[in-house]
Amino acid sequence: MKQYKLNLFSETKENLNDFLNKFYHTSFSLAESKFEKEFNNPIDMIEIISTLIDNNETYPVGIWISIDKDIFINITENNLNKIIKYLLERYPL
Repeated sequence: MKQYKLNLFSETKENLNDFLNKFYHTSFSLAESKFEKEFNNPIDMIEIISTLIDNNETYPVGIWISIDKDIFINITENNLNKIIKYLLERYPL
């Protein structure tokens, strides 16, 4: 089964840990300021992407996703809606 990747990056690991702790309601203690998670369905990435973009002033974290091998897309406030629409059209529920 194909895996889809979500990569999060921050200037400080504390910003990333704070966001992940609140989003997942668990305790994260990353050693680095990056986080990678694989998903079986790219639609499942939408919630974390949207939450992070909605809170980008509080959590300055960069988002990159990979839905095709070795191709990464930077998610920003400017392209979020287009990316979500594309994911929903390409991978319908």
